[in-house]
Amino acid sequence: MAQIPDAVVTLERDVRDIFGGRFQSLVVYGQRAHAAGGDDAHHGGAGHERALTHTLVVAETLGAADLQACADRLGAWNDAGLATPLLMAAHEFERALDVFPLEFGAIVADHAVAAGRDPFDGARVDPQDLRRASESQARSHLLHLREGYVETRGRADALAVLIVASAAPLARLVTTLARLDGVETHDAGAAARHAERATGAAAGAVANIVALEGVSEISSDAARQLIGPYLEAVDRIVAFVDGWGKR
Repeated sequence: MAQIPDAVVTLERDVRDIFGGRFQSLVVYGQRAHAAGGDDAHHGGAGHERALTHTLVVAETLGAADLQACADRLGAWNDAGLATPLLMAAHEFERALDVFPLEFGAIVADHAVAAGRDPFDGARVDPQDLRRASESQARSHLLHLREGYVETRGRADALAVLIVASAAPLARLVTTLARLDGVETHDAGAAARHAERATGAAAGAVANIVALEGVSEISSDAARQLIGPYLEAVDRIVAFVDGWGKR
């Protein structure tokens, strides 16, 4: 990170004041994702939105008084464009890495140390932990997509709403699949095309859905054309992740 934002400098001062000698690290993460137009939360007035800056604070210990002190300052942090910081005790990250390989793996892959030591030095996501989490993500997407399809009761307008709403979760899924396959990208379109090649899905079956992220609506005719290839593609993604590393 070439320059630490003023809001992060203020956050560092605040957390050093809160934790004192227990403070260990302040990390900014998700910066490349922001630059690529990721689906992070936004902040700003009408007609003006800016991505919130995401941070992680590591301290030797965490207690209720620390959380209250952070809560007291949260309004000012949010007003300055900061998302609510993740707060972790020392060694908590490495012990949770196998439980949250998707979430924490993404932080390891895209972070900058703003103050203190790098808490992720030497951290590595086990590929099988990532595979299991990816399979859970893929199967959940497929089950919810099928359930949502049935609940449309054959109405194409409802199907259109379902497809648009599923675009952002699908973008996260294919980005995870790309990472599992050793491809680091924050371009959901590129990740979607990788998923199509890797799984043998029809060209556009994934990319056309991912491209709808941020779109408010599509036509009923478009929904009818998209749903068949979409369902088949997610089926293929599940099978691919299930068999990853077993070939």
